[in-house]
Amino acid sequence: MLILAFESSARAASVALVQDGSLVSQYSQCSALTHSRTLLPMAEDMLKNAEKKISDVDLFAVAHGPGSFTGIRIGVSTVKGLAWAGEKPCVGVSTLESMAWHGLAVGGYVCPVMDARRQQVYNALFEIRDGKPVRLTEDRPIALEELAPQVQALGAPVFLVGDGAELTAKYFARAGIPFRMAPENLRWQSAWGVAMAAQDKVPGTADDLLPVYLRLSQAERERQERLANGQ
Repeated sequence: MLILAFESSARAASVALVQDGSLVSQYSQCSALTHSRTLLPMAEDMLKNAEKKISDVDLFAVAHGPGSFTGIRIGVSTVKGLAWAGEKPCVGVSTLESMAWHGLAVGGYVCPVMDARRQQVYNALFEIRDGKPVRLTEDRPIALEELAPQVQALGAPVFLVGDGAELTAKYFARAGIPFRMAPENLRWQSAWGVAMAAQDKVPGTADDLLPVYLRLSQAERERQERLANGQ
């Protein structure tokens, strides 16, 4: 099965081709340009250099959240359009689960963390078993002071990945919680992880694919606060 995967949930964007579990090609970019300008051109260039056509793709996959509201919408909309136009199946996967695949080389516990602002991170805990991440918790926005005792209870160092890794590492270091920081090349979200996480998911149609935000946007939160204050 040939999977074309997209990752646009944070500052970095990437696309990947994975054939039967093996990486064929991956393009990534971390720039100030919006993903709406970079995502499809990267995919088109990658397919051309891999001597593949969009019609060769069996499944489209995308990180559907959590993450940047704008980035998630761009990725999901891109995949919905491709799946609809090609009448192909597609699937959305957890951004955090896709990041957990970066822990395969080290094994043990993996702790993906994305900076969610407001003194929180998006997080889920995983353990590498039989060559794949196994979920220990659901995806959630969580304060570091709540996450710390959960990690401490694991009784072993966790492998920190994600754009919230440095923030989390500083907190864990002060709290005396053991951890290992992912190197730069494994720290950020990747479309390869999206493709790997998609392999055991049940595909759907473009109509089935929806973003998963976990919490309201800042604008919606501020609106609710104004309403609650009678403004």
